[in-house]
Formats: sequence, C-alpha cells, structure tokens
Amino acid sequence: MYNIAIDGPAGAGKSTIAKLVAEELSFVYVDTGAMFRAMALYMLRNGVNVESEEDVGKACNSIDITITYADKEQQVILNNENVSGLIRTEEVGNTASKIAVYAPVRTKLLELQRELAVKENVIMDGRDIGTAVLPNAQTKIYLTASSKERARRRVEQLEQNGIKSNIDEVEADIIKRDEQDMNRKIAPLRQADDAKYLDTSDMSVQEVVAAIISQYNIDKQNK
Repeated sequence: MYNIAIDGPAGAGKSTIAKLVAEELSFVYVDTGAMFRAMALYMLRNGVNVESEEDVGKACNSIDITITYADKEQQVILNNENVSGLIRTEEVGNTASKIAVYAPVRTKLLELQRELAVKENVIMDGRDIGTAVLPNAQTKIYLTASSKERARRRVEQLEQNGIKSNIDEVEADIIKRDEQDMNRKIAPLRQADDAKYLDTSDMSVQEVVAAIISQYNIDKQNK
C-alpha cells in the first residue's frame, strides 16, 4: 500500500489539500479528526467519565473505528455502526477536544490509523503523521504558510460563514497554537527529516495539489 503523510501547522489548509489529492489519486483520505469524534461519541454513549484519563483509557479497549467511502462520501464506522451523521454535534466536538490530550486515546488511534494504512492507499494529515503515525510513508509533505497568510485565509473562511473577526487577533491565536503544537509532550509538530517542505503562502489550492501529486510521482518512481 502507498501512504502519503501531510503535516503542518494550524490553518495551512492540510485537510482541504489532502481531500483533493485523495480524490485525484483515488486514495482514501483518513480524517483523523473524525476518528477523535467517533471515540468521543462512544464515551458519551457509554457514560464514561471523560475527566478521568484512567476511565477513558479503559474504554479505549472496547473501541474499533475505521473510515470507508461510499459514493465519494466519507463513512465513519464505530464498532460496525456508521456514525457519520452523529459525530458533528457541538457536544461530541467538545468531548473530542477534551479526550484528545490523553495518551491512551492517541495510542489507540495511532494503532487504528496504522491498520488503515496497511489495508488501503491512504493520505493522512495532521501534526505528527510523518514523524509518529506513518514514519514509513513513501511521500511526506510539510505544508505551511506564513502566520499572516494563514490568518488571512481563516478570516476569509469565517466571513463566508457570516462571522466577523480581527486578522491581528486571529494571527495571534495561530502563533500561540503553533507554539503549543511544537512544544507538546506527545508527538510535537515538526518537519520529518525526509519530508518535502512546501510553503503555500503564494500558491493557489490547485498549485499546491499539483505540487504534491508531482512529488508523489517522483517518490513513486524512486521507491
């Protein structure tokens, strides 16, 4: 199986790009965020105390999550049940954020993500895919952009949803999140030694997709 790992800071457009590349190459896009949400749904349904890392860790042993596609739509399967329509609530999202900091959760999802990568040609994006989740991925990309450009894109996205925001405040939040991601104890954000550095500050979405596919073709020929 062929694996593509895309890492980078918040607001770099990793998910948007990964989905488009996956569609172009007929790969499975593994939405790691959806996997965290499915795990959170399990915790809520089963009354697990999410304030307790020990209780959450024990519950992880009963969870199996996979991602499939039907009619080009992502399907999130939790213990053989399609929960795609149940994981986008605010309650599930908040719970996912709460449990994402626990080591047992990250360990369990690491195991599940690697299982997916063995069965399918996959593309994954995140903070630690090329360094921790898929260290043997044949193509690795470190996708980034200046904090100012990432803030501009975020403000544009918010405005499309009718939300007014201040670009300086958004940029300050992005810089703060970068600092947290790069200095966290478990799998910090960093560029893998064998990853292609791609600064997208002055690139269109189409140009970024083309650059990644070009790198994939080079890597596939060389490996």
